[in-house]
Order: sequence, then structure tokens, then C-alpha cells
Amino acid sequence: MATTADIRNGLVIEFNNDLYSVVEFQHVKPGKGPAFIRTKLKNLKHGRVIANTFDSGAKIDIARVERRKYQYLYKDDSGYYFMNIENFEQIYIAPDLINAPQFLKEGQEVEILFHADTETPLTCELPPFVILKIIYSEPGVRGNTATNTLKDSTVETGAIVKVPLFIETGETIKVDTRTGNYSERVKV
Repeated sequence: MATTADIRNGLVIEFNNDLYSVVEFQHVKPGKGPAFIRTKLKNLKHGRVIANTFDSGAKIDIARVERRKYQYLYKDDSGYYFMNIENFEQIYIAPDLINAPQFLKEGQEVEILFHADTETPLTCELPPFVILKIIYSEPGVRGNTATNTLKDSTVETGAIVKVPLFIETGETIKVDTRTGNYSERVKV
């Protein structure tokens, strides 16, 4: 059994009969009284983030999880299908387990987090940045660049991303999957 000294970002623990991932933690040693660990925990089933404080040295249950590389195949009415890169086994993932399903394109690699004891998928994470081609963008107006003005553009996956005025249809951009924001233009 582990203690609060083992807490780190990304660690998956069993807490209140559910699985939580440590999003953020801070060791606090006040001038008066015992030290404690202030954490933000993300529920892996519902996605809700809660704040919790553990006493320093308290016992915690670490859940055994495995990260496996998968390749996105296709989407149908029921959900998304992925293939294991090592053994070519296919798996179905519900849309609510994927952190940014609107940026998935065929053949893209993702990382799926599995609960090692039950072999159930917990989350599906895209890489932090994906490179996508713009299929439609309104033309930018010359001279309208006094401020950092953004316009809506549709990328090849069908998602709408706000981009600067100088980005045209047919260009390739890098998108941050954690926020959904435009990052930079990419030369292909």
C-alpha cells in the first residue's frame, strides 16, 4: 500500500470506490499543525474534477493501469473503433471516454488507458497537438489586422477551429487538442 508521499501528476488512485487521476497536487506545511497534501482529482468515469486534502503520510490505493498505443480506424453510430498497434486487436470506445473526439482522423495514433485488473478502457488521449488541413475558411480582409482577430475555419475532421485572418483554405495547421485552439501554421 502506498502513502501520500507517492502522489504525482497522472497517478491513478482508488478513492471513494472510484478511479481518480491526480491532476494537480501540492504539499503544504503550515507553520502550525501537521503537513498535508492538497490535490485535484479527476474522476475517470464522469470527468468531474474534485478537490481533496490528504493528511501527510496517509495510505492511498494506487490502481494498476496500463497505457497502450492504438490507431484510430473509423466511427459509426455507436462510437469509435481503434486497433492495437502490436496485436491488431480491435476495440470500441464510447465518445465520452475520448478527450477530443472532434480532432480524430483515420490512421492517427492515440493512447488508451486501461484498468489492468478488469481490462476495461478508462480514457482515450490524443497527442497534445495534431496536424490538420483546413477544408473551408472565410477569406481574410486586408488591412483588418489591427488586433489579433480570429475567424472560424473547418478542418478535415469537421471540427471548427478559430484561426488568424491570414490562414487560407488548403493550408495545414497545428491544433492543441487539450484546448481546441490554433497553435501554428505547418509547412508540408
